[in-house]
Amino acid sequence: MSYQAEYIWIDGTKPTAMLRSKTKILPDGEALPIWGFDGSSTNQAPGDHSDCVLRPVFSCKDPLRGGSNVLVLCEVELPDFSPHPSNTRNACVAAAEKYRDQEPLFGIEQEYTLMRDGRPLGFPEQGYPGAQGPYYCGVGDGRVDGRPIIEAHTQACIDAGLAIEGTNAEVLLGQWEFQIGVLGAPAIGDQIWVARWLLNRIAEDFGVSVSLDAKPVMGDWNGAGAHTNFSTKAMREGWDAIISGCEALGGRVEEHIANYGAGIEDRLTGAHETARYDRFSYGVSDRGASIRIPWGVEKAQKGWIEDRRPNANADPYVVARLMIETICGAAL
Repeated sequence: MSYQAEYIWIDGTKPTAMLRSKTKILPDGEALPIWGFDGSSTNQAPGDHSDCVLRPVFSCKDPLRGGSNVLVLCEVELPDFSPHPSNTRNACVAAAEKYRDQEPLFGIEQEYTLMRDGRPLGFPEQGYPGAQGPYYCGVGDGRVDGRPIIEAHTQACIDAGLAIEGTNAEVLLGQWEFQIGVLGAPAIGDQIWVARWLLNRIAEDFGVSVSLDAKPVMGDWNGAGAHTNFSTKAMREGWDAIISGCEALGGRVEEHIANYGAGIEDRLTGAHETARYDRFSYGVSDRGASIRIPWGVEKAQKGWIEDRRPNANADPYVVARLMIETICGAAL
């Protein structure tokens, strides 16, 4: 007997990387081997030196095929087994290891927009639907669209063993969110990427595409983010570390904004529950701030912070690395 292993990796497309995958058939009981692919077809190698290496780093049950089949997330390496330039996980692992004594943890709220024929689901062929207001956490025809995809995706994440915490309809019609956490790095990135793959694969069966664009509809409509909740052991134990973390982020604004996803200036305008990309602020229960401190955290005088700046299309490995380096590095 044999089983199917779906090898998943992140390609070299810029400014926003895409997911790729292919299937390897393995005898039952055989461990997942290193594999390879044609990097010249994924923006990761020239045609005359096209071989790239896939190194398995995270695997879980394949909830779509079932049985003993698995999903296998891989790091991309060069033929000498050094990290490929597009491999952002390797640097994330290094940062997490360097500051592991501070026990950094993450939860990411992944927003996305379901699209068909270039429009969000629920948008008419001409013009726009009614103004935002009834769509967030909505229920009923005309208020949400795409729920069968969300239900299938949620169950698939549960069946795969991912740390999915919840889902909800978002402010823009056709836009949804799922949450993954609480996890350390690089696990938070591993599971976000696998959950993204599952979402795209399931939407494919419905003839729908998944957009992670920061501003899928220009104008008076909400963008799509990947709000990132973060804490260290010290933050989970006391208020002073919460404020110190916010202040540390305020000292490296340009670096974070430059690495929080393509199109961030279109999304972080100061409207639609955002702070402007070129300004920094933090506040309790303030969704118009760069960093929101949940009201319960202020009340308890300990907990976590929410960085509201990362785009939906941000690389979670990069976001995690930057938050660890910035906050944990400042705590030394």
